[in-house]
Amino acid sequence: MPYDRGEEIRHYIVRQVEAHPADIARLAAEKFEVQPQSVRRHLRQMCAQNILIVEGQTRDRIYRLKSNVWRKSYPIVEGVSEDLAWNDAAPIVGKLPENVMSIWNTGFTEMFNNAIDHSGGTEITVAVHKTAINTEIEIRDNGVGIFKKIQMAANLPDERHAIIELSKGKFTTDRTKHTGEGIFFTSKMFDSFDILSGDLSFTNTRPPAGAAGTAVWMKLDNESIRTPADVYNAYSVDDFGFDKTEVPVKMAQFAGQRLVSRSQAKRVLARVGEFKVASFDFAGVEMIGQAFADEIFRVFRNAHPNIQLESINAVPEVARMIQRAMASGDENRPSPQRQA
Repeated sequence: MPYDRGEEIRHYIVRQVEAHPADIARLAAEKFEVQPQSVRRHLRQMCAQNILIVEGQTRDRIYRLKSNVWRKSYPIVEGVSEDLAWNDAAPIVGKLPENVMSIWNTGFTEMFNNAIDHSGGTEITVAVHKTAINTEIEIRDNGVGIFKKIQMAANLPDERHAIIELSKGKFTTDRTKHTGEGIFFTSKMFDSFDILSGDLSFTNTRPPAGAAGTAVWMKLDNESIRTPADVYNAYSVDDFGFDKTEVPVKMAQFAGQRLVSRSQAKRVLARVGEFKVASFDFAGVEMIGQAFADEIFRVFRNAHPNIQLESINAVPEVARMIQRAMASGDENRPSPQRQA
């Protein structure tokens, strides 16, 4: 294919304009060693093609990516289905690489089906927001709210405990219809993913709106090289099993609290025994107490010698507490032969 310098300039503009809305012409001119008026011709063309929008006049011009929005609501009645809803949304998502469309097909149908089966609501609304660089889809229902429903179904003391259970995977309120893997794997496929319900947020990529029901937000770069298989394989120790999980420890740390007690650790450890590898993500956790670390990295580790425990994103103070607990456990840990 012959080299197209103009296409390269336009691709650069698309990738840089969100960070440089006021000086994108100068930046691109310097990058490609061309005159600014040459770049401005590309900018005018991209505005005419609805790739960009322009605000202001002459030197005060600001360029932004054009966002195309599509929205449709579906009553939750007999006959509504995730595949028919995807058939409506797919043409709006557009002609993207096969791997990207596969992720969207997987994520969309999983989340729409969850709303049908679990929300207890009467309506699902889908909104697609697409720019030249990425696509974002919101799936919103008017039901009871996902965290509240999990709290009631699992008899949890607080809605916030529902978030950490969802984050581990293999959790469902209806085992006859779902494996509990959908939200876990879908959340890993996208560049950003969040579930908002009431005053709570699953990953805190968006602030909670306090609205009733549940809103799922998924965002993916239009040129992503990720595939669904990449995600499935990353959490499989064996060829086909879902046997590796990540536990975001910060989700167990409620406002004003520190992670110091064995009870807090036991909430973090709930259902970890269902996996072969558990990776505890300490991002955002500044300190942990001795009892908290001991419960996970000595008591639980000794009681489950066949489960591999890992820690990631631990600041030095947290890492030292983990190492201390593990070293203490190693002194008394029985060998696999004696344990058997």
